[in-house]
Order: sequence, then C-alpha cells, then structure tokens
Amino acid sequence: MLPLDGVKVVEIGQVLSGPFAGAILSDLGAEVIKIEKPVVGDDARQMGVAFRHGDALNFHEFNRGKKSLALDLKSAAGMEALHTLLEQADILVHNMRPGVPEALGLGPEETTARHPRLIYCAMGAFGHVGPLKDRPGYEPLLQAFGGLSAITGEPDGPPVRMGASVVDMGTGMWTVIGALSALQRRHATGRGGVVNTSLFETAFLWAGQKISGYVNQGKLPERHASGHPGFVPYEAFDASDGPLLVCCGNDRLYAKFARALGHPEWPEDPRFATNRQRLANKDACLALVRDAMCTRKRTEWLDILVEAGVPCAPINSIPDLLQEPQAEAMGMLATPPGEDFRVVALPLSFDGTRPLPRAGAPRLDDHQGRGFSGPEVR
Repeated sequence: MLPLDGVKVVEIGQVLSGPFAGAILSDLGAEVIKIEKPVVGDDARQMGVAFRHGDALNFHEFNRGKKSLALDLKSAAGMEALHTLLEQADILVHNMRPGVPEALGLGPEETTARHPRLIYCAMGAFGHVGPLKDRPGYEPLLQAFGGLSAITGEPDGPPVRMGASVVDMGTGMWTVIGALSALQRRHATGRGGVVNTSLFETAFLWAGQKISGYVNQGKLPERHASGHPGFVPYEAFDASDGPLLVCCGNDRLYAKFARALGHPEWPEDPRFATNRQRLANKDACLALVRDAMCTRKRTEWLDILVEAGVPCAPINSIPDLLQEPQAEAMGMLATPPGEDFRVVALPLSFDGTRPLPRAGAPRLDDHQGRGFSGPEVR
C-alpha cells in the first residue's frame, strides 16, 4: 500500500513543473488524471525526438503512472467533463499561463466555491500577486531573474544557467508539499483551499543564503565555481589525471586532510590554523593544496582521503555516475511496467522501500471511455 492510495488528482499540466508534481503524486500512490489538449496533448510530447510511442523521452519521464483525458476546455462539454472529475477529486494541479484559468471560469475562488473540498494548486511563473503576476516564464528566465545565474559559474566568467531544471522541479516539489499539507488540514476542517507556488518563489528561495547575506550584512555574493564562500579548502583540485572535490567543513577535517597530503605542519601555521584564518589567507592555502594534489592520480587520492576520513568525491560524468556501485545499490532507476526503458525514481523510501512508477506515461486520451463517468467529449 502506497501513502497516497485513494487520493484522486486532476492535473492540467504542461511540460515540466505541473507534470512533475503530478508524477510525484502518482508515484506516491495517487490516481492522477492528466487533462490534455485534444489532438496534440501536452507540448512535452513533442519536446525532442520521438522516443517511444511517438512521444519524447521527457514526456515519459514526467508523466509516468498517469491517465490521459483529452478535453477542449474552451467548450461547454469540456468544462462540464472537467467539473465532473473535480467533484470527486482531492487535488487539482495546474500550471496554465496566467489569466487562462480565469478566462475559462476555472479561477481559484470560483472553483473552490463550487468544489469546497478541493485543494486547488496553482503554479505560476512570477507569482499570484504583484506587477509581474500575469507574465509567463520558463526555467532559464527565472534562473536569470531570480539571481541564480548570477551566483553560478567561475569567479571571472559570465553568469551560467544551472544544468538541471531546479526551478521547475523545485516548484513541483513545493506544490506537492503544499497540497499534502492542505490535505492534512482538510482532515480537521473538512474544507480544501488554494495553494499558490511559482517559479519565482522557488528561485528566490534557492538563492536564499546569498539574499540573506546581502540583506543582513550588505555582502554581495561572489561566484566560487566549485568552491564555498565560508570554508577553505572546500572545492575541486586537480589530481594528475582529473579533478577531485574535497570538503573540509571544519578545522578537524583540515588537519586530517593536511596529514593525508603529507603536510602535518600546515595546521600549525598561524595563517591556516583555523577556518577564519584560512579564509583570510585563501590564496596561499589553496596554492599549497594544489601543488600537493597534482602529484598523484585521482584514484590514489580517493583511497588515501577516504581512509583518512576526509569528505571527497570524484567529479563524475553521467556515465561515471551510472557506473558507481552506490548508484546501483540505491536503485534509483526504475523500468515502468510494460515499458523497455528506465526513468529516475523518487529520492525517498518508506520502511526501506522506494515507491516506483506503477505504469508508463499515458497515450493521449487513453482514459476516455475507460473508467470515466463524465460526458463523451470527442
């Protein structure tokens, strides 16, 4: 039995943030009915070359375990069918463009008035209030607008987009957290409510440490590549055949690191005795470490540092990562039933068991006429 068995979700999701929220809820056991545009469906079906069943791989990744129902929400029949679903649903998740739900008569106030037990989750780009509330947005735009690009990259290089869709996927996660919190509240009150999340709020939170540093200390953030603004040494160093990340998060670890490098005298140097002194003498400290690290191969340093108890890791490529025994042991890849490919599973377990996709992604409109009691809308 999965934690959300019996929970019914309607998702009106496009591309990533909305569908990712739906995928999380589905993997956790909820029944998720995905509402799609007739004929073409979710734009993500075409977001890349055809992978399986005519759909792109991204669509399969973020829509596993759902049922698809094609509805024309601009028609009276389509809206009637949607409201038939919402009468029995616990959660509605949508990431429609700002203004579209209201134009359809599906705004939060009127929808929750009609379905008072419904938990209405609206995912926006810039938020539900403010001068930009009606502006659409995408992952790279919000990484740029939200300050994340400005704090990512080399110190003297240009701002860089993060390689993962941290804003879209983070917003999906916050939506699920909000939905489940509202579901718990409904147990006590009997009523649903509105959960608002946005790409902007997620990006703002991910930049939170840098924002707090500026707001409270007037400190402008710097880019540190693989490094850290508060610890030294705490970054990647080149061994003779490749980079290795080392994290000395306190003076004890630095002393272990120095001994492992063959320099037990470093912690006795007044310039390097404490982390604050190493911060004040960062260039000198890092120069010594770099000179020492380049004398051995990466695998040699890994063995030495792990034995010494110094936190470290190779900077893996994706193929490197997949060859790590730990990746295999954790079982992070799962094959959806009935499919011949693997997707990444949820990063959590219940009583030692990871919830896995219960089905592959749906074919467009596969739920029409199968277990749906609403009006025929083809």
